[in-house]
Amino acid sequence: GLLTRLRTSAPTIQMLSSSNSFSQNIPSCLWKLGRLNHVAIAVPDLEKAQSLYKDVLGAQVSETVALPEHGVYTVFVELGNTKLELLHPLGEKSPIASFLQKNKTGGMHHVCIEVDDIKAAMTELKKKNIRILSEEPKIGAHGKPVIFLHPKDCHGVLVELEQA
Repeated sequence: GLLTRLRTSAPTIQMLSSSNSFSQNIPSCLWKLGRLNHVAIAVPDLEKAQSLYKDVLGAQVSETVALPEHGVYTVFVELGNTKLELLHPLGEKSPIASFLQKNKTGGMHHVCIEVDDIKAAMTELKKKNIRILSEEPKIGAHGKPVIFLHPKDCHGVLVELEQA
């Protein structure tokens, strides 16, 4: 019964743990991924979302900043080791407006990961057939160059890369 199944699965577990580490299978790049900078959440009501994190959960919350080039208002919630970015539409052509039409209560919009060389990352990712949503980096909410990778090329997740 169960004991027999456990005995037969033990060598498999042992074999997996002694196999080569995952890092040995990753090709070397001219650029490196860094830390998770933030997770962005689209919100239909920015004031309510700010209040949740500030007044209910006691987090340090930034002032609202308009980023017309990206069509969003942003607010950052400090979490110590990373941040949450609250996004709200700025203008009718905002990508957040269309996201909120499909997700009325809001939801996770993208993850932002730092890179040490955004231009090298762009060159290499294009060679690997990863679509980048702009020809050149734009200046993001932190005043640094950013690019976005197509979610269909990233397992359904919109990925933002930010120059560290």
